Amino acid sequence: MFRSLLIASLSTLSFAHAQDEPSMRELSLAAGYKAQFTCSGLFSGGKTLEQIERQELTNIYPSYRPVMAGLPDAVIDRDAKTVSVAFADGMPPRIAAWRPHLGCASLPPGASDVSILPEAKVSETREFRRGVWPRGEKVSSKPLPEGVNGAQLSAALKGALDGEFGGVTSAVVVVQDGRLLMERYTEGFGPTTAQRTWSVAKSIGATIIGAGVLDGHVVLDEPAKLSAWSDADPRSAITLENFLHMGSGLGGQTAGNRTDAVYFGGGLVNEHAVANELIAEPGESWRYANNDTMLALLALREGIADDADYLKFPFERVLRPIGMRNTYLETDWEGNFILSSQVWTTARDLARLGQLYVQDGVWNGRRILPEGWAEYVATPAPAQPGCRREPCRGYGAQFWLYEGYPGIPSGTYAALGNRGQIVMIVPARNVVIVRRGYDHRDARFDDAAFTAAVLEALE
Repeated sequence: MFRSLLIASLSTLSFAHAQDEPSMRELSLAAGYKAQFTCSGLFSGGKTLEQIERQELTNIYPSYRPVMAGLPDAVIDRDAKTVSVAFADGMPPRIAAWRPHLGCASLPPGASDVSILPEAKVSETREFRRGVWPRGEKVSSKPLPEGVNGAQLSAALKGALDGEFGGVTSAVVVVQDGRLLMERYTEGFGPTTAQRTWSVAKSIGATIIGAGVLDGHVVLDEPAKLSAWSDADPRSAITLENFLHMGSGLGGQTAGNRTDAVYFGGGLVNEHAVANELIAEPGESWRYANNDTMLALLALREGIADDADYLKFPFERVLRPIGMRNTYLETDWEGNFILSSQVWTTARDLARLGQLYVQDGVWNGRRILPEGWAEYVATPAPAQPGCRREPCRGYGAQFWLYEGYPGIPSGTYAALGNRGQIVMIVPARNVVIVRRGYDHRDARFDDAAFTAAVLEALE
């Protein structure tokens, strides 16, 4: 009971002004943020503490900044792969711990025993060997294909790193016809440097759901019937497809459902994401919601019905077969995947994800996703987000749609995440463009202009 009440209290964010004394809730959340991001940056991202301080712990929500500034340094155990941040006398520090494949997870407030965290027992495959990308990490030394303007392409990528398209770019990768044509990285980054995906994780989650549909674990157009909701509960009528379309009809405290309590507060998906009430008929309205993605993956967990199989499912069915070996899917402390945001991966691995969609879910002759899944995620949802000016991004099934943008072919769609994470998929040109970044509110990256510039160089 103490755990549930404490974690529930952490889900409400109404931080005090900087001149006020922070509450225990504020201190715990800020300490959890610092522990989680430091842990992920160190052990999944391979970053230095200086990089983490500059890239992961800055430009955070304004309400966290004064509280974060007053916290002590993180205590790092590199052998145990744990990060602890003290926040109050009489309470254990907030702790995040790293595990193979699953990256870092936050312990609940008051807990200090990392042995409670689940692990994924993943069987390694032999499908990924040394060789040219995407089968390996070598880049082809052959001349660029005829028709590709190498100087123009290089200039576009350099322009991204130099800030010509806005934002703060850390990596760009361009793939055409399954070949990695060109990539560029800012100082301190390289092909094996992982970053947080933010909401690009939602598209990774939809991909894993697709594999679950192919295997018969879940059905798109049937009620998800999560165990938290009884048959008499109107929420039990919400379908998996409603979740993927951001059309569950569930409400929440803030736009997007600020889910800090789950991301780094030590809360559980199956306590927080299931708690919101219906505010609209399922499928009738669009509301961007982290919880919808988390509930879709919770439905897959219940469909698989075996926790060990669920934890290894994404790796053995999707990530390992296509070579995404530098990708970490984070969970809460009871093993629920938090695929609305909590993934760390490389630009090259995201290019592999995009290439899987260009190939309609087939990799090396093996069907990873249902036939037509690529078309499905790129089909407009029944309800759309709308916008104030044209052209306007639409929404499919955990992917964003680009119709009517100058220089971008019809049918283009993308996985997008906060701070400028982009996986642009251009089926008409058999092209995938990945851009990673550390943008902030007053310096955003112009993804459409950059995509058009790259495509022009490929003509």
